Amino acid sequence: MSGYSVFARYYDELTSNIDYNRRGEYFSSIIAKFRKTSGNILLDLACGTGSISEIFAGKGYDVIGVDNSEEMLGIALDKKFDSGLDIQYLCQDMRKLDMFGSVDVTVCALDSINHLGSLGDVEKVFRNVALFSEPDALFIFDVNTLYKHRYILANNTFTYETDNLYCIWENTLVPETDEVKMNLEFFEREENGLYSRTSDRFSEKAYSEKDIENILTRSGFEILGKYGDDTFLPPAPDSQRIVYAVRCINSGQIMKG
Repeated sequence: MSGYSVFARYYDELTSNIDYNRRGEYFSSIIAKFRKTSGNILLDLACGTGSISEIFAGKGYDVIGVDNSEEMLGIALDKKFDSGLDIQYLCQDMRKLDMFGSVDVTVCALDSINHLGSLGDVEKVFRNVALFSEPDALFIFDVNTLYKHRYILANNTFTYETDNLYCIWENTLVPETDEVKMNLEFFEREENGLYSRTSDRFSEKAYSEKDIENILTRSGFEILGKYGDDTFLPPAPDSQRIVYAVRCINSGQIMKG
């Protein structure tokens, strides 16, 4: 997993096309559809710069945001200062999640699970979520699909340009593992008109639906819904994202796998 040392500075600028309010409403509608508990504590796992945390806090949830990147969390804290919302942020690797208490809802958005490098790491995260969940708590997360890794990200290069930033995003697909290695080169305009160059590297790995679902079952979750591309429709063969809605049925009692 990457700490996004450089990428964090530009993350919000490069993801300005993401409608966070729409995603927040979509996740909220899933929670409303399946929620049994009356508790209000929400864990935003791999919260990044806090955009989703801000939305759920604005909806009245008691939000705890967890991320492994100090740089990302620094930006999240700036947003918290500006909004005045009461959000608690923790700098933790989600494979080693250690909460002070249990939560009623966990969300993990924007392919954060794909940044885990092995099925073993995925299982660690799922079991940690179960461990710190209230009975019947919900876990809502998304994953990039094998299709997206093989045919969209693949070995492609993307460019992004804003008023003060030019980014070259170069992917390398490892077909044997469906891992995409990503190299980002940033060219940032300085006050004198010249550009400074920085770079960052990380990778994402796609997992089969069967593997994800087997791990969920072993980790103590019941699958409630599985949707393609931020809809309420089943995933299609060319869906780029799958959203899972699951319920914790063995909170704090991790099953032996």
